[in-house]
Amino acid sequence: MPNKRPEPILAVGTIGIDTVVTPFGRADEVLGGSGTFFAIAASILAPVNLVSVVGEDFDLWPELSRSNISLEGVAVLSGKTFRWGGSYREDINRRDTLFTELGVLEKFDPQLPLSWQSSRTVFLANVDPPTQLKILDSLAKPEFVVTDTMNFWIHSDLERLKKVIARSDVLILNDDEARELTGKLNVLSALDEILAMGPRIVVLKKGEHGALMTDGGEFFALPGYPLKKVVDPTGAGDTFAGGFVGYIQRSGSTSEEILRKAIVYGSALASFCCEDFSIRRLKKLSLEELESRVEEFRRLVQFG
Repeated sequence: MPNKRPEPILAVGTIGIDTVVTPFGRADEVLGGSGTFFAIAASILAPVNLVSVVGEDFDLWPELSRSNISLEGVAVLSGKTFRWGGSYREDINRRDTLFTELGVLEKFDPQLPLSWQSSRTVFLANVDPPTQLKILDSLAKPEFVVTDTMNFWIHSDLERLKKVIARSDVLILNDDEARELTGKLNVLSALDEILAMGPRIVVLKKGEHGALMTDGGEFFALPGYPLKKVVDPTGAGDTFAGGFVGYIQRSGSTSEEILRKAIVYGSALASFCCEDFSIRRLKKLSLEELESRVEEFRRLVQFG
């Protein structure tokens, strides 16, 4: 990869405090949120300017702080930080939400520092479509916009979500969300309909089964990395996005070859995320370890 320091990625997402229960243990009041997982993962590959909000009770700054992450865009408001609790079943792909406390997230009105308004690479994590649109309207000339979403916004704010999708270069979502967004049962038919909404590329997150990417012509599929023990999958999707966008930003290209490699880097990072609770594994991860797992992926899918 190029040695030249890449420009920062502008990332907009949540910072939260999670309580997570899995068959392998429990973690109380740990760092979470879509913006958190994305920023920590992407920062291994490229600088990140994070836009988010926390309450006055937030005391996990040391956990979040990284030399490659600017927190200038994180607002501190009176009230409580967003909190979420989840319990995973023995089938780790299934979970129950224990509680959701929006706190200051309900008052989130992102304000971009002036120097960030010229950002060219943008990641819109899973936040409400009006917030995503406001960020896009605040930017001078974004060149590469990657958007994530979830079924809640598909059901509650579809029209504005479609406006965000139309202004995105890449849309990341999972199988169920693709079906719900289009009403198509067949995933390939759903992908065609999503591409017609405006994005150049759609990436399907398939959890332990990997990822699928298409531009309407070519397809690229990657299996999930085989883990013997999945401790906590919380944030794996946002971590995948961090690796995906981080590698593209580090490479300085959006060619077909780079996009395919970016899927591998995202999947490799997501596999590390699942090895421990919260960001515990990611914060200890070195670029050398990441490159080693990418090479394992290469051997995993090689044939002929």
